Amino acid sequence: MSRAFIGVGSNVGDTEETIKEALHMLDTHPEIRVAAVSSLYLTEPVGYENQPWFSNCVAEVETVLSPESLLDVLQEIENNLGRTRTIRWGPRTLDLDILLFDKLTIDSERLMVPHPRMKERAFVMVPLVEIAAAAEFPDGKTAADIGAVLESEKKYSCIMKKLW
Repeated sequence: MSRAFIGVGSNVGDTEETIKEALHMLDTHPEIRVAAVSSLYLTEPVGYENQPWFSNCVAEVETVLSPESLLDVLQEIENNLGRTRTIRWGPRTLDLDILLFDKLTIDSERLMVPHPRMKERAFVMVPLVEIAAAAEFPDGKTAADIGAVLESEKKYSCIMKKLW
């Protein structure tokens, strides 16, 4: 059984309900189990800034799927919940990203793990630290090591609600 961390984000429609539904779809997949979910964080958009703030969380999953097969499932869930890809870093009903998959490093045309730029983004690292501070990157650094640096940015506010 492999352990993966999934970044979950939404800023179109009923973001909380969309995220709950995505987590439910993950957890009811026969080859995936949701083990933990962070709090939901409200964060400023990055890149394309002319859009609503995002609701973000991180989910820890256990799976027997390969990284590429897990990516297929994530993209199917995004599509089923109305994801369209029009503007890079633009508004979206749902975004599901593989952040870490065990301690693997993957650099293929379809998938990069650890997720590129995640170490620069508090909206990924703060929720990851919340549920898995000891999660290790291939370089040996932990989520807590990286999160401590980003914590000082405080470009997010926590919605005081657990979804899972």
